[in-house]
Amino acid sequence: MSDNLIPGGSFLSGIPLRCFTPEDFSSDDKMMIDVAEQFCRSEVMPHLEAIDAQEEGLMPRLIQKAGELGLCGIDSPDAYGGLGLGKNLAARILEFMSLNGSMSVTYGITSGISQVGLSLFGSEAQKTKYLPGLTSGVEIGAYALSEPNSGSDALSVTTSAVERDGKWVLNGTKMWISNAKWADQFLVMAKINGEQFSAFLVERNTPGLTIEREEYKMGLKGSSTARITLENAEIPLENLLYEPGKGHHVAFNALNIGRFKLSSMSIGPARNAIELAVAYAHDRKQFGQSISSFGLIQKKLAQMAGWFFVAESMIYRTGAMIDEAFDLYGGTIDGNRKAAEEYAIECSACKVFSTEAEAWIIDEALQIYGGYGFTEEFPIARHYRDARVSKIYEGTNEINRVFLADRFQRKLKAGQIHVGAGSTFIEDLACRAIERPLDGQVEVGAASDLLLLAYAEQSAWFRATKLGGIAVTLMEAMQPSMNAKAAEAWQTLTGEAVMVPSCEKAEFTKLAEAVYTNNGPLRFN
Repeated sequence: MSDNLIPGGSFLSGIPLRCFTPEDFSSDDKMMIDVAEQFCRSEVMPHLEAIDAQEEGLMPRLIQKAGELGLCGIDSPDAYGGLGLGKNLAARILEFMSLNGSMSVTYGITSGISQVGLSLFGSEAQKTKYLPGLTSGVEIGAYALSEPNSGSDALSVTTSAVERDGKWVLNGTKMWISNAKWADQFLVMAKINGEQFSAFLVERNTPGLTIEREEYKMGLKGSSTARITLENAEIPLENLLYEPGKGHHVAFNALNIGRFKLSSMSIGPARNAIELAVAYAHDRKQFGQSISSFGLIQKKLAQMAGWFFVAESMIYRTGAMIDEAFDLYGGTIDGNRKAAEEYAIECSACKVFSTEAEAWIIDEALQIYGGYGFTEEFPIARHYRDARVSKIYEGTNEINRVFLADRFQRKLKAGQIHVGAGSTFIEDLACRAIERPLDGQVEVGAASDLLLLAYAEQSAWFRATKLGGIAVTLMEAMQPSMNAKAAEAWQTLTGEAVMVPSCEKAEFTKLAEAVYTNNGPLRFN
């Protein structure tokens, strides 16, 4: 681990944390990222109607093709068919595999949350038996935690597991299970004897496991979502994952990494939405000229690229820190657990910020299309429908806000982190907020907004300063909006007005020209 990255340090502590940026991926990494992007653009994007119709066999074939390219096991151990590479690279690849939301979910679950619990907590025998099918793309995985009456309160599951005649017997219903239609293996959370929250590996052909009808969803129509029922479903005793009563370690650490990766899954569609908006703005003529020359359209595209830049900056900074934590601690089950927990606060910050940036970017892209954007004849409508769920799954943004500030204050009180003096308007408000007693969810949520804005600002400005040029211009244009959000959060928290500092006047035309040149979000290498 690098000298200036201190485990348990906070982004408000004054410790100069290392800031990895997307430009820092190695040339070999970038080749793999390019393979993923070309695969998605050539194999997925031309077939969106067929994907939405769930054409028989199409999605499993796409996953298997991705597996043949080595894309399904980037960060799983090479001993079980994975590549044994970093989670940051896996997230970057996931971003470019997520230009379509339905593909994003199917691939993201199989390559991510269905593997990570097994990789981090599985026995040698379990990993040998179950991981190769997932890492090769031959099999599809699913993660079964939610229930009809158990969502954000995950530990209240009622699915039961009882040991009987040398088997585990499972009974219960799981809700909103992504990949259910195609999944070959399920990671199922249940309570042993109704008390000990535990994790189990359940194969599709298990007698007593039933895949119910597909949910009729608003979006992500090409992904499979269904409930599963377990009625006296018998599985071997050795299919208990990790230890009895310690399923929360499996579930919550899979969610920590899952929230980080969901951030990349969210900016993938946002990337494509900006690309579509740029192309449409050039093509659409009004008053005798392309609407791409209109000032308010240019402002939209500049700010869309700005929110994307900020989200991208915090995601890959976080991923590099997670990788370094695994380098330091990983290799044993206890070490893996510690590494997965180390940056849980930052993972929640990325999840909230990125999913809300995705929603804003896609909404603005649809606005650029005008009335045409509100029809199903144009592709932006699909993104609009698909994006809505991002703020709900992997823990709602509300529960992540509650977690973020609460976890930060717990670590602060335990002396695991400390808060220094904020060096910017946003950091100063965040430092003052997190040292206050927080009364109720509204105050906790406001403090969380300040924390995640501070992390976003710090990450993006580090990257912009490093790159110089148009990246600095981009962040100068974003600063007023970020300051305004921080001022609103402070007023919600305290009831006090706060003077927002002056900023450089935004150069929206210059930024829009850069977006047009890139045909989408800015790329710097």
